[in-house]
Amino acid sequence: MNKKEVAGKLLEIGIVPAVRTSSAEESRFAAQALAKGGIPIVEITMTAPGAMEVISDLVRYAPEILVGAGTVLDLEVAQSCLRAGVDFLSSPGLDEKIIELAAKHNTLMMSGAMTPTEVFSAWRAGSDFVKIFPCAPIGGDRYIKSLRGPFPQIPLIAAGGVNQQTASGFILAGASALGIGAELIPRAAIELRQPERIRELARRFLHIVTSTRTQMHPQKDSAAARS
Repeated sequence: MNKKEVAGKLLEIGIVPAVRTSSAEESRFAAQALAKGGIPIVEITMTAPGAMEVISDLVRYAPEILVGAGTVLDLEVAQSCLRAGVDFLSSPGLDEKIIELAAKHNTLMMSGAMTPTEVFSAWRAGSDFVKIFPCAPIGGDRYIKSLRGPFPQIPLIAAGGVNQQTASGFILAGASALGIGAELIPRAAIELRQPERIRELARRFLHIVTSTRTQMHPQKDSAAARS
């Protein structure tokens, strides 16, 4: 997919699963379970063992899955991820050099940010989405809503503190997508090899996003259904 298509898919699904595991095999297991649950997107965090191996493997053998690299903290790692063929890069903080590198390679970028200044700086530098992280400790959905006021044109991803109870609130507040980790991919489900549990959680979160968006735009969705 090109960058525009990747952005479209991310916006359509509205969920970016952050995969943090203890081995490459566990990461593959989680990615496959998510895809079968209706979320063919994974953000493989670079802090996980064998992360680069997993990325290369998924890019090569699972073309139906959008594969991103998360917790990208420096240019060298970003370059390695780009060579491996990632569909997007994600960072928990703002690094304009990484944003510029992603743009140079026509790869979608999700820069982390917290303050309004960081949000605007990330967007102005060329980040396609801006990930508000960690979101819950600084106000949760109320903070997202506050940012939407001055920055209605910036697609925001809420990450950190998103669960089944808070997900709808983040969407209603204006988040374009949700970054979700352990609440979607429980450690126990990986250790016990319970793909059905991850698939069920994927379906639940997808339903929350879809139903909340319908609540926000009932007339638009009704018209689309009739066409």
